[in-house]
Amino acid sequence: MSARSLPVPDGLAGERVDAGLSRLLGISRTRAADLAAAGAVLLDGATVGKSDRLPAGSWLEVDVEALDPVAPAAPPEPVPGLRIVLEDEDVLVVDKPVGVAAHPSPGWTGPTVVGALVAAGHRVATSGAAERQGIVHRLDVGTSGLMVVAKSELAYSVLKRAFKERTVEKVYHAVVQGHPEPTTGTIDAPIGRHPSADYRFAVTASGKPSVTHYAVLEMVPSASLLEVHLETGRTHQIRVHMAAVRHPCVGDTTYGADPAMAQRLGLGRQWLHAMRLGFEHPATGRPVMVESTYPQDLAQAWDRLSDGHH
Repeated sequence: MSARSLPVPDGLAGERVDAGLSRLLGISRTRAADLAAAGAVLLDGATVGKSDRLPAGSWLEVDVEALDPVAPAAPPEPVPGLRIVLEDEDVLVVDKPVGVAAHPSPGWTGPTVVGALVAAGHRVATSGAAERQGIVHRLDVGTSGLMVVAKSELAYSVLKRAFKERTVEKVYHAVVQGHPEPTTGTIDAPIGRHPSADYRFAVTASGKPSVTHYAVLEMVPSASLLEVHLETGRTHQIRVHMAAVRHPCVGDTTYGADPAMAQRLGLGRQWLHAMRLGFEHPATGRPVMVESTYPQDLAQAWDRLSDGHH
């Protein structure tokens, strides 16, 4: 059963139903409004509209799955190549292969990290929306590398806050077209949905603040290998920022990379890998630092690019 029952907290008293629900459940305001319109939101047992106000001390019941054609919880599905790098009572760090989403979402029918962990018998935190259990940050389907998943409810709330407060160290390696000038720099440009294509993102004046630090590690004639530190964690951030300075990730044809180059390298995705992850352990406070290595497709593409230039 997907209904959630919860008291209206004092801090949300007087808020509109859609705004309050969005904050309370971590869902979009549109989705909250749709739930209210579908009669899936009860306030002290009576249905409410999206613009009704939330009275203090009243009781909310929300059927969060009312709009979903299928239950969104991740179907258990083993994922070959998903490596567990570290695991204890509270956290699990996985090295995610390409082609795997962090969690189920509308329109994605492929394998997910959550589904793989459940299939392998791992416990994940139940906080958050049903389809995102344990997920405190995401990697794109086409990006491989390290991802931390919360196993305990404590870890979920502590890590969620750490990502929000930007205390997690996230280091990526990216191979981009051309040679960025200067060779080390910071791209500070807001990112929002692309005005004309909603599957893409772009640097837009109305976007959310986004900061990317990069340093060139190595250059070959047509490309550069970068180490990238993310200060914020927007969707497609590195891909959007590198494309904005006209050095898209090699293979990232969604953001303007040369398709012929991708084909020549046998690369079916952007050259981007989450290499290092550093965070304070949510239970012990001790520093945790994990590292990864390049997966085969990226290693091969880089070898081809740098052939004879090492």
